Amino acid sequence: MAATLTANAPARPRKLLASRRTRVGILYALPVVVYLLVLFVYPIFSTLFLSLKNTDGSLTLHWYVEALTGINLSVLFTTLRISAETALFSLLFGFVLANAISRLKPLWAGVTMLIVVVPHFISALVRTYGWIILLGDKGLVNETLGWVPGAPFQLLYNEIGVVIGTTSVMLPYTVLLLYGVMRGVDRRLLAAAASMGAGRVTIFRRVYLPLVAPGLASAGLLSFILSLGYYITPALMGGPDQTMIASLINQQVMKQNQWNGAAAEGVILLLLTFAGLLLVKVITSLGASRKKRSAS
Repeated sequence: MAATLTANAPARPRKLLASRRTRVGILYALPVVVYLLVLFVYPIFSTLFLSLKNTDGSLTLHWYVEALTGINLSVLFTTLRISAETALFSLLFGFVLANAISRLKPLWAGVTMLIVVVPHFISALVRTYGWIILLGDKGLVNETLGWVPGAPFQLLYNEIGVVIGTTSVMLPYTVLLLYGVMRGVDRRLLAAAASMGAGRVTIFRRVYLPLVAPGLASAGLLSFILSLGYYITPALMGGPDQTMIASLINQQVMKQNQWNGAAAEGVILLLLTFAGLLLVKVITSLGASRKKRSAS
């Protein structure tokens, strides 16, 4: 019996490949596979090899050591800090906005979501210059706050301006994610908690917040990951102390012609992105398993 199964085992892949449906499926998938290999896999491995290549052609870790020391390490920490601040403010404003939209009727919720999402389709460069005009010394914000002591406020070419600009870019992503999660919350659970005598704060803390917590974590991590490699807004609205890793890579390639160091910075940024995506996957899986346990 065991010998028969062993003899038939190698025949199964051949039989599977012999079927017409399988051959057609492989033929349809081949262009996609080639596309991914040429435009994604090959550039990633080329960048990795370049980051390990010395000027004389030998393998070295010198570029990674350089990327994780001195001013380059300071830029990396600045990137992580600004990305974390962007994620935090995107969550704060996105939570309030998404919660308000989720309570509207479907028609008005759709109109409001359209207002939130449509500006995202405008060029990021145009939106950034719009913020520069608004936040300038003679801009609308400072003109409106002219009666406040200390005006005009310095809202550009510092970390405040960068965080304002990046938060406005990441906010639609956060609202979209949180709106989907909040719309799926069973309002009967909140009504049941209220019927048991729980106050609004208790209902929010003990019932509502745990239900939307996986969405909050996913939205925050997504904003953080997208902010890591963002270039336009920090470059235009920030100063020398707000140089982020994307700007550093641009300087190394365009001004210093240092492709090896830029490749090492890119690989580090890619690893940080992969780590964030893996964390999102873990949190999403935990949230799904928790919902299953709650349902059972």
